Amino acid sequence: MSTAGQVIRCKAAVAWESGKPLSMEEVEVAPPQKNEVRIKILFTSLCHTDVYFWDAKGQNPMFPRILGHEAGGIVESVGEGVTDVQPGDHVLPIFTGECKECPHCLSEESNMCDLLRINTDRGVMIHDGKSRFSINGKPIYHFLGTSTFSEYTVVHVGQVAKINPDAPLDKVCVLSCGISTGFGATVNVAKPKKGQSVAVFGLGAVGLAAAEGARVSGASRIIGVDLNPNRFEEAKKFGVTEFVNPKDHNKPVQEVIAEMTGGGVDRSVECTGSIQAMISAFECVHDGWGVAVLVGVPNKDDAFKTHPVNLLNERTLKGTFFGNYKPRSDIPAVVEKYMNKELDIDKFITHTVPFSEINKAFEYMLRGEGLRCMIRMDA
Repeated sequence: MSTAGQVIRCKAAVAWESGKPLSMEEVEVAPPQKNEVRIKILFTSLCHTDVYFWDAKGQNPMFPRILGHEAGGIVESVGEGVTDVQPGDHVLPIFTGECKECPHCLSEESNMCDLLRINTDRGVMIHDGKSRFSINGKPIYHFLGTSTFSEYTVVHVGQVAKINPDAPLDKVCVLSCGISTGFGATVNVAKPKKGQSVAVFGLGAVGLAAAEGARVSGASRIIGVDLNPNRFEEAKKFGVTEFVNPKDHNKPVQEVIAEMTGGGVDRSVECTGSIQAMISAFECVHDGWGVAVLVGVPNKDDAFKTHPVNLLNERTLKGTFFGNYKPRSDIPAVVEKYMNKELDIDKFITHTVPFSEINKAFEYMLRGEGLRCMIRMDA
């Protein structure tokens, strides 16, 4: 029986207030409107950004809300004007979008779509400024335009990547956020040459994806920098060859790395959001050709200082967003890299829980256990 055009009642994990466990509720999911797609979510995973906005200390709290933005599913129905995907397609909903019409989308150099770039403060759909979720007629806010902690969700078509139907959604769904962000920061932005050295600051899932990018690129030395020594053993699986814990040294870590490498690494990728790590990541690259790439998201009032001579000595500082991937145009090809065994993502998935136990995924992340926890919607 087709559900197209009808309200669907399903389970969703709702965040009612900051820092309180998510609550399993029956929600009503309205049909997709113009340029929207309704997706049956099969697998979703927890990313640090979900925890950050659930905790809601550093930004505008918006509750009740359905969080979640790393997921894979199948198109259930489409709204008016949608031609790129159809019911039955396998898709990854993505927290940022690609309208394919704005100056950014038409540029080969940018993925910062004017219409659909990430907006953490928007809790409604662009088309009519309303939510597609409700409980007893009261609206529940969206999150990042994806809200994947629900059995069904409604997403703008520009935030939907259509992928190979043979790709296992319980694996490739992690490519919809963190893994592509880190991997792309290295391969698309830092672009280490074969045999070069790369330093990665922060060995969480994004940092290890950056290390994986360095490994795939043929880097000869991959130096992992983290304050948590428990992460070092795990990181070896991702190609990290050496480890530096800034706490073990009585001088700035950039000086330690410069001494280890005879003047600095060729490339560095910063995946923590810490201002100190950003300075260190920039100042640890070799003069003349070194490139540092910032990935981590800082607090809103942050600023950092470095001496201009560091730039004049021909070091380059770059930033990246979502690994410089355009969601609809580029992510299907990253999925193919996995299918062709050029990219290993299985090792990022360290835990699995049924949807009914989603709060366990939060506990794992708050304790710093594992990398990605897969949440099975049917269990």
